[in-house]
Amino acid sequence: MFSVTVRDSVMIAHSLKGAVFGPAQRLHGATFVIEVTLRRGALDENGIVADIGRATTLLSEILETYAYRNLDDLAEFAGRNSTTEVLAKEIHDRYADGIRAGRLEGDAHETIVSLGVVLRENPDAWAGYDAPLQG
Repeated sequence: MFSVTVRDSVMIAHSLKGAVFGPAQRLHGATFVIEVTLRRGALDENGIVADIGRATTLLSEILETYAYRNLDDLAEFAGRNSTTEVLAKEIHDRYADGIRAGRLEGDAHETIVSLGVVLRENPDAWAGYDAPLQG
């Protein structure tokens, strides 16, 4: 299996509901480093998994919707906590939609078999979501 990973960062604000979150129940900021890993069984005719420039641009555009925003105000988080894991799944789903829409060009939308998203709050703590790319 071949893979390529692109990385970007985003600053957000949010609050989390539930005693388990302690002081994070109050509005607070977070800076995440996001890594998106694309996997495929064989390289394309150019010898790549996907165009790194296009992969980076897609991630950047997705993160723009969250940058310097209070996630509590966004419809996709209404009625649920915007935990690191939930945000990783949202980014994964948006990225997968971008692949399916042909944003990476070439045959990537047909040959990327797995997509993983990891959000790092610091070097020692991260959460992610990884799933086969379907459809």
